[in-house]
Amino acid sequence: MQEAMQKFGRFLSAMVMPNIGAFIAWGFITALFIPAGWVPNETLAELVGPMAKWLLPLLIGFTGGEVVNGHRGGVVGAIATAGIIVGTDIPMFMGAMIMGPIGGVAIKKFDEAAQDHIPGGFEMLVNNFSAGIIGGILACAAIVFVGPIVSSVTDGLASAVGAIVSAGLLPLVSILVEPAKILFLNNAINHGVFTPLGMQQAQEVGKSVFFMIESNPGPGLGVLLAYSLFGVGNAKGSAPGAVIIHFFGGIHEIYFPYVLMKPTLILAVMAGGVTGVFTLTLLNGGLVAPAAPGSFIAIMAMTAPGAYFANIAAVAAAGAVSFAISSIFIKATASADAEKEDALEAAQANMKAMKAASKGQAGEKQVEGKDIKFIVYACDAGMGSSALGAAALRKKLQKDGYKNITVKNFAIGNIPKDAQIVVSHEKLAERASADSPQAEHIWVKDFTNNNVYDIISERLKGGGVAAPASDGGGEEETQALKEGILLKENVKVGLKSVSKEEAIKAAGELLFKSGYVEKPYIEGMLARERDISTYIGQGIAIPHGENAVKKHVIKTGLVVMQYPQGVKFSDENTAHLIVGIAGKGDDHLAIIANLATITMEYSDEDLQKAYTTKDPQVLFDMFTKG
Repeated sequence: MQEAMQKFGRFLSAMVMPNIGAFIAWGFITALFIPAGWVPNETLAELVGPMAKWLLPLLIGFTGGEVVNGHRGGVVGAIATAGIIVGTDIPMFMGAMIMGPIGGVAIKKFDEAAQDHIPGGFEMLVNNFSAGIIGGILACAAIVFVGPIVSSVTDGLASAVGAIVSAGLLPLVSILVEPAKILFLNNAINHGVFTPLGMQQAQEVGKSVFFMIESNPGPGLGVLLAYSLFGVGNAKGSAPGAVIIHFFGGIHEIYFPYVLMKPTLILAVMAGGVTGVFTLTLLNGGLVAPAAPGSFIAIMAMTAPGAYFANIAAVAAAGAVSFAISSIFIKATASADAEKEDALEAAQANMKAMKAASKGQAGEKQVEGKDIKFIVYACDAGMGSSALGAAALRKKLQKDGYKNITVKNFAIGNIPKDAQIVVSHEKLAERASADSPQAEHIWVKDFTNNNVYDIISERLKGGGVAAPASDGGGEEETQALKEGILLKENVKVGLKSVSKEEAIKAAGELLFKSGYVEKPYIEGMLARERDISTYIGQGIAIPHGENAVKKHVIKTGLVVMQYPQGVKFSDENTAHLIVGIAGKGDDHLAIIANLATITMEYSDEDLQKAYTTKDPQVLFDMFTKG
């Protein structure tokens, strides 16, 4: 049950969180320019209604469809969402959360059914017309069928909430919200329930208490202050720093381990939450838009005119009550806690495991060896580093007889939804996890020199999967490059050492002069290097453009530049061979496979010859023929 709720929460959050900036923009415009705002302006206030009715739901609908089936699903989801917007008079956030994913699912099912039946050359025609027809049908269905249902549900919820508010029972909602936060369901509750309700209320009265039910930092602040004064050991020492991160940074997760370490403190945060909401309703507080993150600074920025005292009082009251109750529990067990100072570390480990479970990250989700079928290497452009890592792993697996495991490389943003294991650079971890939450993730510092093969190999053995008997053809065949990708005149030997920036720029200039790329691609190569090094080991670097400049690739091309004295890529790494890559489609992957062979199988003596040969033909043959 908890896992299902977490998945549902992740899905709701995935639709809203990427668009929080738009909500904040709407909130600022509302706070400034409506008649009751800080600087009323009739012309600029015209933005408020259309943004709430059209922009925000369409963004949610597009994102919901995109989560299901990429950009194509997002387009159909947005078309379907337009139908439900037209059919109602209120901001249709709930409807967008329904129609967006429905649009993504509908076009995904069509694509799966039609993918093997489209005649060659008709792909674009079928893709465009299918998206238009399916989107149009869903938009019409949304107006006629879904819109009235969602409107009725929304009206019912609004009436129920109104009744709760009238009865003075809204503060009791915190009894459910605060424990849910500890289980990492806060995004599901906040953005899936409170944000839509808050937007509707803010449309009517200019502010909403719903935006502060989950984001109020007061309950967590009280727990951390109590530990700072009455805790022992590591908990006491770390709490003051956590106060700053939580209160001013809005990272509520920082206090979760302190509650998990002493579960009775859940009563303190529940009482603090109830007090905060009660204070808000009593003093008529509220925000004009979601506070993201839930820091005191964000709350002040989103506070409606005239509600500053109420909001500050709500934070202070929640913190005071939480502090008072937490202090009682912490002081009562202080002597016992002194004997087990490692309790915080254990709780933090528990929190990380729970958070990994809630986000589907590595550590909680592990594919058993017998189930491994599809492994993806992912980098920013999906062109160089990831292709090399995928080729190296594929060769090792095939050499050991595991020929039924598919290993491919993709750009982050295009990772297939059926990928089981995704290998990416640690600097790209957050983006890779967001793009493929269904997969197990392995993060590395180097795409070629890592222990990924050892992890996979142990998993296969542990899962009872034995390598098939060798048939003598276990190794992946070395591929020959297509003609024109690497020209002999683009193999330069005996170059004088320069800085890595100059070497990368020289490779880019040669790609440009040879007609492979447009000029902006060179800056993309330098930007890629600033982000993540393209040095792959064995004295080789493969500079290539970041994903943003792939549009400047005219055709696939490669250049090989030899620096006998080397180019320093870091204090530890010196490149003697720099292979500039401009990849369009998969034409360049043959050289990536050859590079994998070079980095894994060439001896130091062979590499030294490659570093110092004065004959360009030697390098040309090495890279084109393996």
